Amino acid sequence: MEQLEKVSSFQEFVQIFSQFGNEMVEFAHLTGDRQNDLKDEKKKARMAAARTVLEKCTMMLLTASKTCLRHPDCESARLNKEGVFHRMRLALEQVIEIVTDSRPSGENEMAAISIYTSIKEFKNKVEGLRENLYFISKENLSTMLELILEHTEDFTDSAYTSHEHRERILEQSRQAKMELEQLVSVWMQAQSQKTKDIAEDLEVAILKTCQCMNELRRELHHAATSLAADLLRYHADHMVLKALKITGVEGNLEAVAECTCKLSEQKEQLVETCRLLRHVSGTEPLEITCIHAEDTFQVIGPQIISAAETLTLHPSSKIAKENLDVFCEAWESQLSDMSMLLREISDVFEGRRGEKRAYLSLPRPGKHNANLKALKPVKLDTEEQAKLGKLGLELHLLTSDVDSETEKWEDQENEIVRHGQSISSMAHSMYLFTRGEGLLKTTQDLFHQAEVFATEGIKLASVLTAFSNQLEDDDKPLLLLEIDKLIPVCQQLQITAKTTVQGKNATFTKADTCIRKTKGVMTILSQVLPLSCMLLKKCGTGNGWLRSSHPWRENRLQRNTNEDRMEGKTDAFGIKSLEHYVANLTFLESK
Repeated sequence: MEQLEKVSSFQEFVQIFSQFGNEMVEFAHLTGDRQNDLKDEKKKARMAAARTVLEKCTMMLLTASKTCLRHPDCESARLNKEGVFHRMRLALEQVIEIVTDSRPSGENEMAAISIYTSIKEFKNKVEGLRENLYFISKENLSTMLELILEHTEDFTDSAYTSHEHRERILEQSRQAKMELEQLVSVWMQAQSQKTKDIAEDLEVAILKTCQCMNELRRELHHAATSLAADLLRYHADHMVLKALKITGVEGNLEAVAECTCKLSEQKEQLVETCRLLRHVSGTEPLEITCIHAEDTFQVIGPQIISAAETLTLHPSSKIAKENLDVFCEAWESQLSDMSMLLREISDVFEGRRGEKRAYLSLPRPGKHNANLKALKPVKLDTEEQAKLGKLGLELHLLTSDVDSETEKWEDQENEIVRHGQSISSMAHSMYLFTRGEGLLKTTQDLFHQAEVFATEGIKLASVLTAFSNQLEDDDKPLLLLEIDKLIPVCQQLQITAKTTVQGKNATFTKADTCIRKTKGVMTILSQVLPLSCMLLKKCGTGNGWLRSSHPWRENRLQRNTNEDRMEGKTDAFGIKSLEHYVANLTFLESK
């Protein structure tokens, strides 16, 4: 890296980058192995974050360095390149901290002071009064609550928190103070008067205080996740990035300046949202992922701007255009990662096994259905929502049944159970839609989810068919019968989800049909899972058969490492054919 930073000619850069690329591939293998060895989930999350930075920055380093070499006197190109090297050095330092077990930097220690963690600790202390009235002082308890309420100011002071959420958080904070005052009063009495009535009053005060803290956490969670979901939907079309690319090629300095202001504002919104999400993330690894997301938006925003400025100054430069494209892709990729992060946080909050879920509730708009943008999303009114309520409750019961069945599998990495978990996760988000909750806000969101749900069901049918080929002839018919039921229902759901409808009544009918078909798939799944589990044990192939080769929780960098070893098609950092880029550099040099 030090040599790369100092190169002054294309020929020298090609030579050193080839060596650097090979070393980074090997480094990816080593860090992937270390990540798998780690027992501490926080360290695993930090290693995953560092490796993700190295994965994405390797490509950025290539284009940023090429741009700097082509335009050596361009200040914005120099700043762009320096930013990449700085970020890679920080990521390497983080890897060193983890593998040498040295003390993490202060920025990573921030994860220990989230509101979620503070509320959890506070409740534990309050509930501890049942066993021992003297193990904590009222001053300590008051200080803990003050610290929690101080953290809630991150929400109430934020310009992006809605007025309704701000008012509810403030009201819940006032209520928490009142409940603690009442608890302290009864607690003091209990220390001097040990009567049955006082003991009952203390129990009531403990329950009310804990319930109040749960409500506060719920309000904070809703404030953060609804803000994040709204932002992700609003920026899903990447209009600012598209405008930057167009105005940059045109060399329009004034228009680029206007776009960079909009991007800076978008960056501030996303950074602030990541901070709020960290407070309600629910687990320490997710807190670390939130910090990583915040850092990424904070850094890539200015890097996109410097890349755009370089292109504006050199509008005919193909290298400068390629560089801007790479940084814009990194931004889009981080938005996609943030969508997944939001889903995980919601899963944890709802008590669903977020760490095992395999699919984002709301896929990225425009990727699966070309007609999405042409259709007007519809929100159901109260009466229509109520009609779907009963169907939704039945769907919820089925998801609970399926979740219970997936729990019984000894091998949680088996492809059958992973698809089952994925399908159940999406069905749950559709159930939440019937309650007017969750990430699916409009009927178009529901239809989009139904389409992906059906696709996942067909994938499961394919896996089950492969499994049936391993069975004895006597056992095959049972499974094939269920597969024959599953495929038509999924296909019907796909057709329904893709069918364009207009008008309120037609839209409601389509939503109703989608929920009913989803119920049909879940009913079959609740039969398939126990049957497959039984047959798997009977045929004795278990333990490893049909295991996922790259579990969804692994980041893309690790997946590419595995694919590299199996197929030899890509290097470990997701750069297809490093030699292609080296050849490209040689070609550019000759030009």
